[in-house]
Amino acid sequence: MAHLMISAAHKSSGKTTISIGLCAAFQRKSLVVQPFKKGPDYIDPLWLGQAAGRACYNLDFFTTGSREIEHLFHSKMAGADIGIIEGNKGLYDGLDLHGSNSNAALAGLLGAPVVLVLDTRGMTRGIAPLILGYQAFDEQIRIAGVILNSVGGTRHESKLRSVIEHYTDVRVAGAVPRNDAVQIEERHLGLMPSNEADAAQKRIDSIAEHVAGHVDLDALLEISRSGQTTDVAPQDRAAQIQLSPEVRIAYARDAAFGFYYPDDLEAMSRAGAELIPFDTLNDAKLPDADGLFIGGGFPETAMSALESNRSMRASIKAFIEEGGPAYAECGGLMYLCRSLHWQDKRAAMAGVLPADVKMHQKPQGRGYVRLCETSDHPWLAGDVPPQQVNAHEFHYSGLENLDASQKFAYKVERGYGVDGLHDGLIYKNLLANYSHMRNVGSNHWAERFVSHVAACKHRNKI
Repeated sequence: MAHLMISAAHKSSGKTTISIGLCAAFQRKSLVVQPFKKGPDYIDPLWLGQAAGRACYNLDFFTTGSREIEHLFHSKMAGADIGIIEGNKGLYDGLDLHGSNSNAALAGLLGAPVVLVLDTRGMTRGIAPLILGYQAFDEQIRIAGVILNSVGGTRHESKLRSVIEHYTDVRVAGAVPRNDAVQIEERHLGLMPSNEADAAQKRIDSIAEHVAGHVDLDALLEISRSGQTTDVAPQDRAAQIQLSPEVRIAYARDAAFGFYYPDDLEAMSRAGAELIPFDTLNDAKLPDADGLFIGGGFPETAMSALESNRSMRASIKAFIEEGGPAYAECGGLMYLCRSLHWQDKRAAMAGVLPADVKMHQKPQGRGYVRLCETSDHPWLAGDVPPQQVNAHEFHYSGLENLDASQKFAYKVERGYGVDGLHDGLIYKNLLANYSHMRNVGSNHWAERFVSHVAACKHRNKI
């Protein structure tokens, strides 16, 4: 099973651009490329998936157990010629002293050789102790190669190669000069998502040409084949059975909303949902559906267009007011509020939730969250007790003028949510939270939502 991890000494080293370029370059060589992203991020996987022509899957220790990560990795590698895992932050960075959720821990779990992307600006001889230190810090982690990034020219590259060859045994798999023309635009919340970029494929093609022209793809392919693989017992077949569609769930997928985990959508399909995409910006109304799902995104960047599409806003409001089951996360929550304020602009939103949204200069909630369900949670069924949920949040917006009698589905034990104490606004059959859920063994939210939609559909027929 050929696979490798692209990591770095620290964040902002250029590993995302390199990873995108590698996915596209290997695909151009007629290889089946399976991308993965360490952590809960949505934006990098959108670019990686488009570059590879195959959905990118997240591998995250906080929301997912180690065995479950192994199962996911092995199942998605089926039929792939090479797996590319893009790390987050630096190789050894993590939540705790022992790095139990670091990139290195993931590389160790999956037997992945590591290729470090090193930002070489201002470096020459100092690159040797950096590499040696990373090798010595954890001898169980195999740093099989380095890609020199932001190289200042042929003379700079020559010096770096000479130093690395003299002092270390690490293979230089490439030296990539800085090229502003292939950089992905950054905004207030990081990289622009590929679903917003009209010229995303053209940018990916440019990145692929730039990376392929300065990286030894054959060397990386050889490194990827040197990885260790572990035997993983097959998952319970009962969990993989595809049920016949029983409900239709419309979900927003456009330039404003695009943050969905592909395996979450797959779980909804297996649970008996037919997923119907719709466009909040251009479609006149919701498609015929039994349920509604609006995921995360950046509605503030499309607020004028969202406001202008009055018929869609009215269609969504009517669906929820009539008791239609709906679920929204972060950007979706923002869209369902009365209004959205950003900088000196204000736009009317769907007007379902009794709150106004205001964008702030600093994050209001950022990082992993731990939630505990309340007895008001709309998806509780029968004798199933409220459960603890690990999730994540990343929002610069906050809610204002929220009704004091508002009911919540979660108490916040870690993180911020809506107000530092609660998350998960409940209105009729709508659940809307800032936290992003992940459908995993400890949190089968996708199946629970599909069951909720089916129950509402059944009640409406009685």
